[in-house]
Amino acid sequence: MEIIDINDEKELKLNIKFMREEEGIPQKEIAKKLGVSRSTYSLWELEINMIPLPRLVELCKIYSCSIDYILGLNKRLKKYPNMKYDINRNLCSKRLKEIRKEHKYTQDKIAKKLNTDNGVISRYESGKTLILTSFLMEYAKIFNISSDYLLGKIDEKIPIKELATV
Repeated sequence: MEIIDINDEKELKLNIKFMREEEGIPQKEIAKKLGVSRSTYSLWELEINMIPLPRLVELCKIYSCSIDYILGLNKRLKKYPNMKYDINRNLCSKRLKEIRKEHKYTQDKIAKKLNTDNGVISRYESGKTLILTSFLMEYAKIFNISSDYLLGKIDEKIPIKELATV
């Protein structure tokens, strides 16, 4: 698998607003389904704040789509065949570590790429903490791998580079 230099990648646009408008659902209704205020949800749509991963998973259930699609990592498929709708936290921590090691990255090296510290990476890989949405996106881009795969929602290692173009 090819490693992608995140500095060379153009910014990916989240599909949160697009999906809501495509479904014809008002912000207030989506916010209520997610258990947040309309203003909180609005900040996610405007990409002022990043949507937390548990809420993103719920949003994907509402729209019946993949996390890759919502994050703008997959522009070809709205959802994957045999996709699970929930995260497998144990599998996620295992896959984060596995992918990092496959590419011969140390925890220190990936922590520096993500502008964080080793302890954060260690907590993700041990399953003590669920990865942040922004870090999930960066992992996917750096290692050219589906975020749905990293989260245990699909079983196939799909390179996002193949999915990113229309």
